[in-house]
Amino acid sequence: MTILWGLNITTVLDLLGTFAFAISGIRMASGKNIDWFGAYVIGLVTAIGGGTTRDLLLDVTPFWMQDATYLVTTGVALLAAILFKDRLFRWGNTLFLFDTIGLGLFTIVGISKSVEAGLSYWVCIIMGTITGSVGGVLRDVFLNEVPLLFRKDIYALACVAGGIVYFVCYQFELVAPMPELIAALTVIIIRIIAVKFHLHLPVLSSIQSRQDKSKSS
Repeated sequence: MTILWGLNITTVLDLLGTFAFAISGIRMASGKNIDWFGAYVIGLVTAIGGGTTRDLLLDVTPFWMQDATYLVTTGVALLAAILFKDRLFRWGNTLFLFDTIGLGLFTIVGISKSVEAGLSYWVCIIMGTITGSVGGVLRDVFLNEVPLLFRKDIYALACVAGGIVYFVCYQFELVAPMPELIAALTVIIIRIIAVKFHLHLPVLSSIQSRQDKSKSS
């Protein structure tokens, strides 16, 4: 991988994604009357949940157990949320923005680490999707919300699309970090466009709900 300021591009994206996802978790926790420590825990779970699941599936030690930087980064996110709460949280789309950025960055981190593990491309895409989405699922479950992954929003599919773009870029022999950046932007842009124009998959209606509608009509 290309070296960037002494860090490889995967590590840079990982830390940026950690901060973004931690902010999204803390932002959601702020509306639930949770104290600072609870907000930190929610932010941390959001930031490390997907990567931890990925590492367990890859049969390696979870990344945050080997490097405390991720715990510190979550602490920095909490501090930023406390100091700049009025500016950071006054925008209604703050949660969406940071969640989308984290989704895009973590998807590519998961793919990159899976490529380094020598896995096939389709497994890498699945691992990227897990890395990008599971943290948000855990955040929503802990806060008693229906996870975005299980709603009609285009969420995990954006990760899959980003993974496909990642491998297409490598087929065209683009030099790193271009594949990583293009793929991450693909996830972010798809998510933004889907929400802006209300694009989503059809909802799977149950037989019972259809019967209830027919009776009411």
